[in-house]
Amino acid sequence: MELPIEDKEIIFLLADDHSIVRQGIGIIIDEIVPNAVIYQTSSLQQIVEIVKSKGIEIAIIDAHFPEGNSLNFLSQIRSVNPDIKILIFTGLEEELHALKFIKGGANGYLSKLSEEEEIRQAIASIVNKGEYISAVSQNLLVQFAHDPNVINPLSYLTKRELQIAELYAEGYGNLEIANKLDIKQNTVSTIKKNIFDKLKIENLVELIDLIKTHHTI
Repeated sequence: MELPIEDKEIIFLLADDHSIVRQGIGIIIDEIVPNAVIYQTSSLQQIVEIVKSKGIEIAIIDAHFPEGNSLNFLSQIRSVNPDIKILIFTGLEEELHALKFIKGGANGYLSKLSEEEEIRQAIASIVNKGEYISAVSQNLLVQFAHDPNVINPLSYLTKRELQIAELYAEGYGNLEIANKLDIKQNTVSTIKKNIFDKLKIENLVELIDLIKTHHTI
């Protein structure tokens, strides 16, 4: 018979480069799983070693660290512990990123903009069910079943649009892109608007983040 949450001893890893985030999540875990053992790290590079050496059962990991993207480490984490449950807890927009991480090996995706009650539900779900699929992620999974390209928003861009998106991500401005591609500057501006509309973003910061997450420059 499954033990109640309060009677379980579960080994957690909290991996986030902001200590205040780790502390806040740690408090919630202590309330839900009083016997939890919690390890913490601010380093993406240390995650795999801690998972391997400490017998981590549940890892709550940010999507991005100063030294890189945790998406690229999910397979490594699973290689050292195939049974680990991974919850991505991030500020990145769920509609644009959740499917990529779930397909990459995460058991759930939770926005840092979530209310405290949703965070509690997510952690409890990971503990009891081994996964947390929010209403947003459920909808994305349904979309993915009908259109596999939805997992990578950049798939909606034409070759030219992707080329220009890459140049923006590399730091080029409209005039520089126009000169580099030998096209008119207003053409670049028009394509930029099309890119933003297709990806449902509003600024270059969001575009650069998408390029880093979904495409290798």
